[in-house]
Amino acid sequence: MEYFCYHRDRAGSAALRHELLEEHWSYMDRYAAGMIARGPTLAADGDTPSGSVHILDLPDPAAARAFAFDEPNHQAGVYRDVLLRRWRNLLGRTMWDFRGGREGGTRHLVLGLGPAGGAGPAVPHDTDELIAYGPLLSDDGATWLGTAALLRAPDEKAARAVLAADRHAVVEVHTWQFGGRP
Repeated sequence: MEYFCYHRDRAGSAALRHELLEEHWSYMDRYAAGMIARGPTLAADGDTPSGSVHILDLPDPAAARAFAFDEPNHQAGVYRDVLLRRWRNLLGRTMWDFRGGREGGTRHLVLGLGPAGGAGPAVPHDTDELIAYGPLLSDDGATWLGTAALLRAPDEKAARAVLAADRHAVVEVHTWQFGGRP
């Protein structure tokens, strides 16, 4: 089962996050085999972390909850909240398979939340700039609750355009970068 996990940072937690960096990476190393994508979102300054995205394959909902809530930054209070949803990898690849590589261009997390209507996400025709793309689903995987995309785009407006606005009540765009050990 694939899961999308987005930990949003608590204001003023950057120093604690930095202090726990090795613990965080060591924790994530335990999940490397199932990792589809990972990396921090960044604040408007383009440097300060504002959250942490992890998309991964786990055996069941209990394992997903353990992954999200046992994470060292979460345990220490770095994060203010967690979005944890079943997810489906509509591209069938990991971020490491992205032909654009780790560098070059601006990367974004685009979240379409609370569908206003429709039957689920439609994969865009041009997938060259998509790093990861799929529906956010209910715990049983039966109900579409939104869409999550990681992509390379020149700016926020172009990134937002990857999701059909009429299919979501709210669309969020965050600057994102490839994660993992340097």
